[in-house]
Amino acid sequence: MMTVHTAPKENEYAPYFGRYISLIASDDIVATLESQIAGTAVLLAGLAPQDGHYRYAPEKWTVNEALGHIIDTERIFAYRALRIARNDPTPLPSFEQDDYVKYGPHASCRLPDLLEEFRCIRRSSLFLFQNLQPEAWTRIGTAGQNPISVRAIAWIIAGHEVHHAKILRESYLPNLAAR
Repeated sequence: MMTVHTAPKENEYAPYFGRYISLIASDDIVATLESQIAGTAVLLAGLAPQDGHYRYAPEKWTVNEALGHIIDTERIFAYRALRIARNDPTPLPSFEQDDYVKYGPHASCRLPDLLEEFRCIRRSSLFLFQNLQPEAWTRIGTAGQNPISVRAIAWIIAGHEVHHAKILRESYLPNLAAR
């Protein structure tokens, strides 16, 4: 397994993604991604299946939809990482997160099933990143009309999870506990 010892440089991703990358303090991105499996499970472990349908405001996603968004985003970004790591020069499209939530099945899924899906998707991503050749980490492709490196994608996946875990912890869980 290769350990990546440096975070991506600013020219390896669109400025928007800096908000996620900056949330990751460790340079061992594979270990960070692996530790998030248990962290997310612990975060949501105390919730009952029906709590997955809770939303803290009328236009906000439910817990299930938020977790489904994390899952869908990771799938898309891992696919991008695979294509770029394999030196595929084809530009990759962007995606509209709200449409993915709107047309996805997550609102009607059971929370325990979504947690298991998250674990599986993350394990799949880990296999991808653990087996990359050293030169693949800094390979740059195009996604959403912006340059992006495989290394940046790994940091974005991890930071995206941190971002949404914080929202779940601050906006969802206190309200669920008070019910």
